[in-house]
Amino acid sequence: MMKKWIKLIIFVITLVLAVTACKGGVVQKNYSKQAVSEEAEVEDVMIEKKIKIGFSMDTLEEERWLRDRWMFLDAVEELGARVEIMEANGDEALQISQAETLINEGVDVLVVVPYNAEAAASIVQKAHSAGIKVISYDRLIKNSEIDLYISFDNERVGELQAEALTKLVPKGKYVYIGGADTDNNAHLFKKGVFNILQPLINRGDITVVYDQWTKDWLPANAFLNMEEALKANNNDIDAVIAANDATAEEVIKALEVQGLAGKIPVAGQDAELAAAQRIVEGTQTMTVYKPIQTLTMEAAKAAVRLAKGEKIETDTKISNGKIEVPSILLSPISVDKANIDETIIVDGFHLREEVYRNVE
Repeated sequence: MMKKWIKLIIFVITLVLAVTACKGGVVQKNYSKQAVSEEAEVEDVMIEKKIKIGFSMDTLEEERWLRDRWMFLDAVEELGARVEIMEANGDEALQISQAETLINEGVDVLVVVPYNAEAAASIVQKAHSAGIKVISYDRLIKNSEIDLYISFDNERVGELQAEALTKLVPKGKYVYIGGADTDNNAHLFKKGVFNILQPLINRGDITVVYDQWTKDWLPANAFLNMEEALKANNNDIDAVIAANDATAEEVIKALEVQGLAGKIPVAGQDAELAAAQRIVEGTQTMTVYKPIQTLTMEAAKAAVRLAKGEKIETDTKISNGKIEVPSILLSPISVDKANIDETIIVDGFHLREEVYRNVE
């Protein structure tokens, strides 16, 4: 009888220990896995909710646009958002396709540097159909209902170029080498240049002996344009205004062939390192500095605000052929040999040792 009771007690104790082990071990272990899983899901949701900006760029072929890419990326991340960047390398169809990819990925806001100002209107339409707002970055997208345009005062860029050269050459024969006809900025640059030149042309002080666009902004095309301008005028040219520093470089190469580099004033814009070096060397007269860091930060702030559903009020509106677009326009700065140290070097845009590398 006693043995039976002992066996019963042992059985009960064993059963209790087994149940306890089950509760403290297996069940606890399963609960821990569930907790880890739930925590991971919460983290995933937090990542998914992080604002995502799409950045569709025309090209990275020029130094200037590389700066925009990295500075915009840094600015967006500083604001706690993230960015997906795609570059079309000057391919209109590819840019539209890449923009569609960004839209399909569900970006909260799409920022576009258009290759073709007119064709990019289809990107805006597709984005709006998906409930995504669009910022036109540095170049204005034409004939579309874009939500915001942010850039520098590009008409003023052209005015600064012309003002600098007309102080040096108030009378004479001028050549204008423009940018791509498909880029709205190229038209604004030119408009600004002729705001200054036209009164002098009307007075008979200045004659524009050559005026041509540079197809696709390709430097090789700028070189051919300048070659043609020199040939058509038997090298009798007094000043050249180029739409940007990349085209100015090709203008100077064409002048070098004729032994004229440094003898004919040349204006550019973008404040590229090579242009800054040419300025201190004496082959390029001036450039126009557009503080890219200011532009990228303002664009990043605007993109995040739009993503949060905030409305952005601006003092300026610019017509793109369809609507008056709310616009943020930043001020450009004229840079020549006299103020290069106090502008792009002081700002850290370029290092002094890099700018003066080729001069004593």
